[in-house]
Amino acid sequence: MQTRRQFFGTAGRVGIGAAALTVLMNSQAHGGALSLATNNGPGYHPGKPGPIHFLAKAKRVIYLFQAGAPSQIDTFDYKPTLDKLNGKNLPDSVRMGQRLTGMTSGQESFPAGRSIARFHQHGKSEQWISDLLPFHHNIADDICIIKSMCTHAINHDPAITFFQTGHQQPGRPSLGAWASYGLGSESADLPAFVVLLDKNTDPEALPLYARLWGAGFLPSNHQGVKLRSVGDPVLYLNDPTGAPLVDRRRLLDGIAKMNALHKEQVGDPEIDTRIAAYEMAYRMQMSVPELTDISTEPQSTFDLYGPDAKDPGTHAANCLLARRLAERGVRFIQVYHRGWDHHSDLAGRHPKLAKEVDQGSAALVQDLKQRGLLDDTLVVWGGEFGRTVYRQGGDATNFGRDHHPRCFSIWMAGGGVKPGTSHGETDDWCYNIVEGGVHVHDLNATILHLMGIDHERLTYRFQGRDYRLTDVHGNVVSEILA
Repeated sequence: MQTRRQFFGTAGRVGIGAAALTVLMNSQAHGGALSLATNNGPGYHPGKPGPIHFLAKAKRVIYLFQAGAPSQIDTFDYKPTLDKLNGKNLPDSVRMGQRLTGMTSGQESFPAGRSIARFHQHGKSEQWISDLLPFHHNIADDICIIKSMCTHAINHDPAITFFQTGHQQPGRPSLGAWASYGLGSESADLPAFVVLLDKNTDPEALPLYARLWGAGFLPSNHQGVKLRSVGDPVLYLNDPTGAPLVDRRRLLDGIAKMNALHKEQVGDPEIDTRIAAYEMAYRMQMSVPELTDISTEPQSTFDLYGPDAKDPGTHAANCLLARRLAERGVRFIQVYHRGWDHHSDLAGRHPKLAKEVDQGSAALVQDLKQRGLLDDTLVVWGGEFGRTVYRQGGDATNFGRDHHPRCFSIWMAGGGVKPGTSHGETDDWCYNIVEGGVHVHDLNATILHLMGIDHERLTYRFQGRDYRLTDVHGNVVSEILA
């Protein structure tokens, strides 16, 4: 057993590369993903984290976040009753004084708007899926549609922040950061948490902020690493000096030695993060070019994902890249698609966004399945809230939908989730949940559970308090577990 002083002394003499090799060997000896990462910094609590709490169903997560909020009425929650209710004013007994946004608070009436698309049943499971998502029809038997999601936030930024961090106010660690902190990475050459941003095609799309994939008060090595679609995937991936690798290795070893000495003097745990970051950056210079080179993919892959898969930054291309990241052991992969916030011209704008994500999202599930990866990869698809059944502006054929946190739909696939099922029900107006409500905290608790983590036990001590992703809430949705 080495003391910390001996460890850093060794790092200074033989280089951080040897330390990295030691970590890899220990990881392999202990089964890699079979144990939670150990943190001996100020946030460490005995047993939190420690060995994983139970056998994981999902080794990794791919989260396809649809920022702006797709309409559940027009995608996954089939309401034939709305054909009869179309144009009728939403009763006060249904709305029950719900808080409205500034976009519709001045409306004198709230006429219901039927779905802008037709629905049909698909697969042996006979799941109802909108014709806006024709490629999703092919994965009806692979996905679990949760129709009874609900949240507190009614505006985009706090709502997305809530989904991603478990809190509406900025500053908390993201879901991916918690997964990285709890489980570490299966990959020696790539970060545990990687973020991909789809190209924005909607000029009115709301911005996304790096804090959504930040580490908050966790050690900063757990924050998401964003891969760019233009230029080098990671800034400074290529050394502009053209120095030989052996010189770069010698430089990093020298920096590691100085950092280790500084750590002994001041005891700042973030210096460990700095040492690890330099080493990961060096390894990524080797691994990322190979990761992003899709020229080795067979034509059948591009037939599955569609022609957009060859266009960097499209949703299809990022879904393909997400599969390649999953194959290489990345623990948490976050893909963001923006532009779903349609307060007007729903019939013109929603189909366009649906087409952008439909084939890539469905292909990802099919691709993982045929490669034997879906069983231990959890895929999540959904936005930050839903859309109102009542029309915002316009007329019966050209209208928008406002924000609606009371009920909306997402889907999950693989990683221990029951395939070909739906969970929860909404009322005939698609306005309130009548069965099987799933809160944001419940969803996050379930995601951690599928990764082998008890959400109540994965905590971090900060400013005298033990924090967790789900705060003091959350229940695992056992009904959707396989």
